Amino acid sequence: MDTRYATNDDAPAVIPLLQEAIGPIAYLLTGASDDADAARRLTDFYKQPGNRISREHVLVNERDGRVAGMLVAYSGNDAQRLDEPFLERMRRDFGEAEREIVREARDGEYYLDALAVAEDYRGQGIAKALMAAAERRAGELGFDRTSLIVEAYNERAYGIYVRRGYAEDGLLRIGGSDYRRMVKRL
Repeated sequence: MDTRYATNDDAPAVIPLLQEAIGPIAYLLTGASDDADAARRLTDFYKQPGNRISREHVLVNERDGRVAGMLVAYSGNDAQRLDEPFLERMRRDFGEAEREIVREARDGEYYLDALAVAEDYRGQGIAKALMAAAERRAGELGFDRTSLIVEAYNERAYGIYVRRGYAEDGLLRIGGSDYRRMVKRL
């Protein structure tokens, strides 16, 4: 099991996992009209530094020479700055209409934005390994807590996060859906 930071070459494996993890948020972030358009736009952002899904914020776990899972994580202190490239692209592509991205991360937290494991590799501890790597990174950077959100209906993921030491810390509404905000003290 090898957990490392992603490279541009990982994009074909990471982007479908990212789309699975963030679901309809992909449309909100990119302004895309379908899954293929969202994948193209997400790939563009993934390959450019300075945004929330840039490869510089993506950890991957490899098995058998393939990307088996990925996790996007970054400093909550940088969340607004990391969302600005998405807002700029939407303004450029769709005009000056008022656009907003709900801030999921808070200052002082290391935010675990998206986590997904390829179907063939589920149940093998990959999500746990990715979360542990992100939590270690948070500690190295001086953070004393990590946070994440999970769809309110997703009891399976919620249970995984509770077992990993996360506690519920309120609700967020994003794109018409409710998300549980969860925090873990390191």
